[in-house]
Amino acid sequence: MSNDAGPSRILDIPPDQLTDEQKAGIDAVVGGRGRLLTPYRIWLYSPKLMRAMETLGTYLNKASSLSEREVELGIVLIAHHWHGDYVFAAHVKRLKELGVPDAIMDAIRRGAVPDLTDPRERVIYDVAKAAEQPGPGSDALFERATKVLGRNGLAELLALLGYYSAVAMAMKLHRVPVPT
Repeated sequence: MSNDAGPSRILDIPPDQLTDEQKAGIDAVVGGRGRLLTPYRIWLYSPKLMRAMETLGTYLNKASSLSEREVELGIVLIAHHWHGDYVFAAHVKRLKELGVPDAIMDAIRRGAVPDLTDPRERVIYDVAKAAEQPGPGSDALFERATKVLGRNGLAELLALLGYYSAVAMAMKLHRVPVPT
């Protein structure tokens, strides 16, 4: 995974040029997430979208049935799929802080199957990989996912993968440099 060279394409709006709707969107993001995260600087051009993304992103990160470690694993997997270097790097860092071994991160980075022994983490990996492929995936995987995560957890995982697909693509296409 590597970003093409070139400057960031994010075009920040000077504070004195923000519309009331954009200011309200920023307030909502800061209220929900604690700060104005980089993808929201992209979505600020569509303040209604920005607010909807904030609601979904805050829910997925702070209130879903998935643990923080499970959320971070899903994010890393979808970021890897989209070659979203910024999102991948930031969330690999968080997974390491949560105790995920380097060997698992290295396997994901290489496109190899990681040794995930936790049944929830394994099914998150398997669902994420199935979602990358054409078709609905196997009945066995669907049954295992609903048994392990519940239908609510599966719904939240799929929304997480979609949300972070948007984040990874936005960051990649705007050439946001990978954090150090």
